[in-house]
Amino acid sequence: QVQLVESGGGLVQPGGSLRLSCAASGSFVRINAMGWYRQAPGKQRELVATITLIYNTNYADFVKGRFTISRDNAKNTVYLQMNSLKPEDTAVYYCNAIVGVSTWSTREYWGQGTQVTVSS
Repeated sequence: QVQLVESGGGLVQPGGSLRLSCAASGSFVRINAMGWYRQAPGKQRELVATITLIYNTNYADFVKGRFTISRDNAKNTVYLQMNSLKPEDTAVYYCNAIVGVSTWSTREYWGQGTQVTVSS
């Protein structure tokens, strides 16, 4: 079993910054891709950013130039640095990981979510 624990959410004013963290723990061979998704009230969950084991990154158009995803493989942790936050960034942010649980199989895991609210 694998657990993803997020931290770093909160209330911030427009134009401000937050840094989200997500640490993976449990039994696994390796963590392949990690990423962040978000879900605003009344909307579907959407991809924010992903990062592979070899640090290739992918961003949604609405966060390019503002958000940066990174990971520390030694700590099994992924980060999301969010700058120039806008009210429309308000959502619950979820950590996602594709985990190698054996040599030949992978599983997808989700964190419990952390609330980010951008408001003056």
